[in-house]
Amino acid sequence: MAKKEKYDLTISHYTKIIKSNPEDYRAYNNRGNAFQLKGQYDLSINDYNKAIGLNPKFDLPYINRGYAYQKKGHYDLSINDYNKAIELNPGNSMAYNNRGFTFILMGKYEEAESDIKKALELNPDNIFALNSMSELYAAKNDPTEACKWLRKAIEKRYNNWNYIKTSKTYNNIRNSSCFKTIISGQ
Repeated sequence: MAKKEKYDLTISHYTKIIKSNPEDYRAYNNRGNAFQLKGQYDLSINDYNKAIGLNPKFDLPYINRGYAYQKKGHYDLSINDYNKAIELNPGNSMAYNNRGFTFILMGKYEEAESDIKKALELNPDNIFALNSMSELYAAKNDPTEACKWLRKAIEKRYNNWNYIKTSKTYNNIRNSSCFKTIISGQ
């Protein structure tokens, strides 16, 4: 089954749940995730808004909406959502990691490093935070450190090779020998 069909089935499933229980904030959040995976960020944001409206104390739709805003290039809105998620659940390492990654995209490297370190302090095995640390150093044009962190992520089973090969955050180090070695070893 193709990914698109899988996401459509997931959307259909959660739509049925929502019709039978319009107060199910988790169903809105989950359907929003499926829309997001399809690249339908406006629809995902609408569902996250509904989830937040139904349960403003639930941190996950803030994280998810923050990601959707980030993908749309609305970095300030993204940061605001991650701030709210952290306020609600200061132990969620993904909120710190995602905010840190958004700071990378904004060129705010000190803030990014602080957040990604906090994410790793909360969860040293967070493969996304390990990769974000790699991307931070790549953005800072430090291939040695970037490759060191990327190797750590891969050792912990980070394996999104398509992302590694295409992410603009790696552009500064793409021609470095260590990055080429990592890519060739996949």
